[in-house]
Amino acid sequence: MRIAKISLVVFVVVGIALVGGCEDELKDCRIRNDFQRKQIAELESKVRTSELQLEQLRQQLRTAQNVGGAESDALRQTIAALEKDLSDKKELIAAMQEQLLSGGAKLPVELSTMLEDFANKEEMVTFDPSSGVVKFKSDLLFQSGSDEVQPAAVEAVKLLCGILNSEQGLKFDIIIGGHTDDQPIRYSRGKHPSNWHLSAHRAIAVLNIMAANNLDSKRMSVRGFGEYRPVVPNEAGKKGHKQNRRVEIFIVARGI
Repeated sequence: MRIAKISLVVFVVVGIALVGGCEDELKDCRIRNDFQRKQIAELESKVRTSELQLEQLRQQLRTAQNVGGAESDALRQTIAALEKDLSDKKELIAAMQEQLLSGGAKLPVELSTMLEDFANKEEMVTFDPSSGVVKFKSDLLFQSGSDEVQPAAVEAVKLLCGILNSEQGLKFDIIIGGHTDDQPIRYSRGKHPSNWHLSAHRAIAVLNIMAANNLDSKRMSVRGFGEYRPVVPNEAGKKGHKQNRRVEIFIVARGI
């Protein structure tokens, strides 16, 4: 059963991990909260559909038993499988709702340790185990106006793929979100007409590297935010722009 579905900043969360602290962290908390609630709503909709289907199958079974026939066993097997799927979905919904109320769950110790070791070995990477945030220094990922990941960053992303394909990492999906500063596109407008395009294209570039390194495409999705979700104000004199140029990876419960 599949349940809700990168400076490079990689936000690592299980379901919805609430991160206290400064204002930009709270913005990320709200993003993850909204995503979590959407996941729950989608799951609840699937539960309602499955319950209707289950009642129809039970009625078919009652009819088959009354008139006799060889289809009863097949119906029982189908009903049992659907009942198990419904039970799993309801259990997950309850756990996700509890995470929203209690402040979320942390990554498994093994996965957190692997990410911490990864950050310690990579100059461009930092990891905060208390909040589950891995940060890649953004300007080491791309040259200005480009969506081509630089070689050193490619190698780091490959190493991250190995962690995400580990026994613990395989339990999670990946959402890749691109962000830019507020400077207009100047030299690559033919390929990236706007910062919206550049942010999405950079997220896709990271996704392509991950897909080429055996990360299942079914586990990944991308979002482009352009300049509209800065972590620091886009002030005159280019203050804060370096921090705002980033790609974020949210590691979440296996996606819908």
